[in-house]
Order: sequence, then C-alpha cells, then structure tokens
Amino acid sequence: MSIPGLDSWLETPQGRYVLHWEQSRLDAALADVFGFNALQIGLSRRDFLRANRIPLRAILDDATPEDGLPLSIQTVFTHLPIAAQSVDLVVLPHVLEFYPEPHRILREVERVLRPEGQLFILGFNPRSLWGLFRRLSGRARDFPWNGQYLSVPRLKDWLKLLGFELDRGAFGCYAPPCTREKWLEHWRFLELAGNRWWGFAGSVYMVRAIKRVCGMRLIVPTWNSPQIKAKALTPIVRKEHPDD
Repeated sequence: MSIPGLDSWLETPQGRYVLHWEQSRLDAALADVFGFNALQIGLSRRDFLRANRIPLRAILDDATPEDGLPLSIQTVFTHLPIAAQSVDLVVLPHVLEFYPEPHRILREVERVLRPEGQLFILGFNPRSLWGLFRRLSGRARDFPWNGQYLSVPRLKDWLKLLGFELDRGAFGCYAPPCTREKWLEHWRFLELAGNRWWGFAGSVYMVRAIKRVCGMRLIVPTWNSPQIKAKALTPIVRKEHPDD
C-alpha cells in the first residue's frame, strides 16, 4: 500500500511548508551520522538521506522505484529484505501514520539496525493546531488528515519497549493549516515564538533514537577496599613444633 496521496500533498503549499522544515532538520542531523549502510523507508520520491555521507544509501518503498534516486528497493515494510544488525541509519518519514501494523514495522527496523544504530522518525503531531483541525474539519479521507497520528509520548513508549534510547527530537511548523502560501508566510513569525513558548505543539516532529543492546559487565574485585587490603596484608602465622 503506497501513499501517493501524501506524495501529491507534499507538492501543495502546506506540503512544501512541512517538507522544508523536515528536510532542513534532517540535513543538519544526518550530516554527522557515520557508518556503512543507511536506509530510508517510504516516500521514495524524496531523498531524505541527501546530506548523509554513508557510502551505501538505499530507499525502500512498496511502490515502483523512481529513477534518478539512490538505490531503490521495492518491498513490504513488515518483512524487510535486509540482514539483521547490518544497518547503521534508518529514516522513517511518515510511515508509521499511514501504514498498518506500525509496531511490526518498528520491530523490523530494530532487527536490521546494528547496536548503536540510529533511527529518525518524522511524524504529524496530534497535539497541535493541525491535529485539532484534523479532528474538527471532517476531512478524514484526505491526505494528510487521514493518518493515524502518533503522539511523541506514545512513540517513546513503543521505542523504549524495543530497547531504543531517545536521544533528542524537535517540533516545528507552528503556523495554522492554511492552504495558501501567502498565509503560511504571514504566520511564519510563529516559528520562533512556538519554539520558545510552546515547543511541544509543533504540527510535525522529528524523533531521534539509538538502539541500545545490553551487554555483559565484567565484575572485578575492588582491590582498593580497606577490607581486602587488610586481608592481603595479614601475615601468615607459622606454627613451631616443640622438637624444632
């Protein structure tokens, strides 16, 4: 199930407004992520990995691959044709909202990521002006309002259950969901005010998580302990026999 409706919406003034914020945030964050393999899952017409310097970058989608983009693979997101623990970076742009079984998608992402691998998730925030508009507008069949929006606290709970550690995140796009570009520009001043006063209420978010794997901890004696020092310095008493 591809989401061409979302691709088409990203060409509208609203979509370009969101895409500009998301791409700029990802460009800044991915420039310092290193490794050998990187994946973008979904929205294959957009190259969200463009600023990353990992040598092998691939885009996975369930639609026909687009020409002129990095290596593209057509697949099902709940069964990725990728070896376990072989990927250093995964980007999920609005996949969890518009595909069924988001839990299984996250489990597949956890499977393919190496320990300490990084995951970036882009999503629409239900606790925002756009989330309120989605509930009250009656446009539940139109993109992007027909997605199953996930709040950041709920997403964090899912990630923690899979062993991810939340590193950092960001909210953006505080303007009302205007359909005309001039009105979106008119409300542009809300970006600075939103970041300062109500940062949690941005219409979209970027979440960054790191896969942690519990390892063994070597337990060594505490040689500096006073008790151990005292025991180590206790002289050995030798018994003398009467005949000696």
